[in-house]
Amino acid sequence: MASNPTDNSQQRPRHRNGPPPPRRQGRNPPPPQPRYQPQQHQSTTTTATAHTPQEKKKPVFVKVDQLKPGTSGHTLTVKVVSQTSVPQKPNAASSSSHLRPNRISECLIGDETASILFTARNDQVELMKPGATVNLRNAKIDMFKGSMRLAVDKWGRIEVTEPVEMVVKEDNNLSLVEYELVNVEE
Repeated sequence: MASNPTDNSQQRPRHRNGPPPPRRQGRNPPPPQPRYQPQQHQSTTTTATAHTPQEKKKPVFVKVDQLKPGTSGHTLTVKVVSQTSVPQKPNAASSSSHLRPNRISECLIGDETASILFTARNDQVELMKPGATVNLRNAKIDMFKGSMRLAVDKWGRIEVTEPVEMVVKEDNNLSLVEYELVNVEE
């Protein structure tokens, strides 16, 4: 049967100027689309600055004693006190032979206010040598067995800086504090 442009019994109507026709809901329905409101231009100065790149904010350095569970985006300068390599399970490395083995090391880091355990992964292990002073950018707090660990993922950065005379307060180790998740009912 040839397609006949005058035969509309088999064709769906086209919406040229309106929204697209609704999609059928299958096994995995599409996520709801956000509805954006058109922006109203208030003045010409706002449109001129919209095309220029945004200015970067200056990093706000925090101290180790200000870290809280479940937070992220921290920038801090710390000194590495010690480093301990974490042995990997042999079963995990042999099951995926095409992947390189992960190197994980736990480092005690801190500043003059407190100390905390830092989890260094792969290339981060070489940077976290005892006695080194490092800047941690976009660091996050991970919870491990109820205690806090500091980590830097792929969105963060570790920079080795020039050594700073800093006496690390090791007796205030935030990783020794055990937390418990409590559900609060209102």
